[in-house]
Amino acid sequence: MTSSIDGGSAPISARRALALLIILAAQLMLCMDLLIVVVALPRIEQDLGFTPAALTWVLNAFGLAFGGLLLLGGRLGDMIGQVRAFRTGIVIFVAASLLGSLAPTAAILVVARVLQGIGAALAGPSVLALVMVTARDADERASGLSLFIAVSSIGASTGLILGGVLTEFLSWRWSLLINVPIGAVVVTAIGKLVKETHPKKAHLDVGGALTATLGSVALVYGFIGAADHGWTSAGTIGSFVIAAAMIVTFFRIECRHAEPLLDLNLVRNRSRLGGLAVMALIVGVHFAVLFMLVQYLQRELHYAPLDAGLAYLPLTMTVFVISHFVPRMLGRFGPRSLLVSGSVLVAASLVGFAFLGPDDIFFPSVVVPLLVHAAGIALVFAPGTVAIMDGVPDEHAGSASGLLQMDQQIGGALGIAVIASIYTFAVVPGEYTSGLPAAFGSGAAIALISAVAAWFCVRNPNDTDRVVHDRKPDEPRATECAG
Repeated sequence: MTSSIDGGSAPISARRALALLIILAAQLMLCMDLLIVVVALPRIEQDLGFTPAALTWVLNAFGLAFGGLLLLGGRLGDMIGQVRAFRTGIVIFVAASLLGSLAPTAAILVVARVLQGIGAALAGPSVLALVMVTARDADERASGLSLFIAVSSIGASTGLILGGVLTEFLSWRWSLLINVPIGAVVVTAIGKLVKETHPKKAHLDVGGALTATLGSVALVYGFIGAADHGWTSAGTIGSFVIAAAMIVTFFRIECRHAEPLLDLNLVRNRSRLGGLAVMALIVGVHFAVLFMLVQYLQRELHYAPLDAGLAYLPLTMTVFVISHFVPRMLGRFGPRSLLVSGSVLVAASLVGFAFLGPDDIFFPSVVVPLLVHAAGIALVFAPGTVAIMDGVPDEHAGSASGLLQMDQQIGGALGIAVIASIYTFAVVPGEYTSGLPAAFGSGAAIALISAVAAWFCVRNPNDTDRVVHDRKPDEPRATECAG
């Protein structure tokens, strides 16, 4: 990156710190927004007249738009400048948040959530680039990235906590409205603190953008349809057929296009592919845990929205604390060992959740597996980011960042859809906990698959058998929403 922070030598440090704070605030806001409304879903259903099946679109509309458009957002950031893409995305996100907070009908709320996802997809890939811009040297870059990863790791669970507080004391509408003042500050400040990056002149890969978006949306929609209508329904099968056709077409276009949306060299690296697989699988089961567990707290333990949100404090605090030590552990053990260990811990936590019953209490039945789960995801997010972003040339930073965030968002949406469909198949009507063993047991199996993928695919930076080297010797390394 060629940009720098404005100002003379005296105030540079303070300006950099303020710029990083603003960027991280935006990242936290974007990461929180998928699940911030989860604890408020019963009240949203009552106020706006959602049917139980349609209520899932309050979550899925945002996740589909965000995940489906991230590759396009990453490329646009490279083409028009990261600051411009970031500010434009935040403006769209804030306007959509205001629309959603005022929504008089269910349809308008879903439209607002789609628009939020579009804004997040444009702003999100530029966040990592702006974190890199604020650093003067390698130490500042490492410090900024550590904070970035920590904020990204706790974003989803923080959204549940904040959503519970706002819903309990104000209204579910404040779960969306709170984005407006935060976003206004971010948009106003970022242009004054960070200079624009040099835009890269390129022709937009329209075919790649369309097929990537349609393919990812159809894939997630297929799993959502399976949960609502069954695996053999025409809509479910048709969605999977369209997804397969679009994904195959996307890779054919990328192979032939002079300036592809995604440089396929980025996915020819075995270690990077392994990192993408691990992140998608673990983020998927993590989001499913957050979604399923809040239902358990409210339905079986009869928690109010505030109590259900605050129940995630042990997870959020544990992830934040452990994330502080992960960079040192990465230097000693490398990403592969941490990814394997973290995936195994996540699997163990889901086994614990599978035994939850209607007569259990929060401590120890929920807290113990929740702490194990927190340790597991803390050991996955930063090493997974390193495995994916290591060796990416600067000119492809936006595209790679978009690929990483797309991997996380689509993985999260798929995780919720898959685990929810398994739960729906196994549950006995009227007995909520009867479906948990199958749902969480399947999640544990997915986490173990992640551990196997990490062991056989991910390589540590000092390994001699790395398959593809994307980075020249003098090029800097980069590292990136999940949690």
